[in-house]
Amino acid sequence: METRLAIIGIIVENRESAEKINRLLSEFGEYIRGRMGLPYGEKKVSVISVVIDAPMDAISSLSGKLGALPGVSTKTVYSRQ
Repeated sequence: METRLAIIGIIVENRESAEKINRLLSEFGEYIRGRMGLPYGEKKVSVISVVIDAPMDAISSLSGKLGALPGVSTKTVYSRQ
């Protein structure tokens, strides 16, 4: 199956969603190549970047499920190949 490399940017404004975020990331763990999280206390948000190499439908599914959580925003950038 063909895969694409992508970065999912996640901004978390509701810390109560953290457990669900971690559960989803674990669910898609076989595709995740790296993850970095930064708490930004001054703005009371956290910023997470996830590097993923997966089929397009898996990337879209993860991004969509994350973005549907309360207080969570996502944006996905795909490689051209």
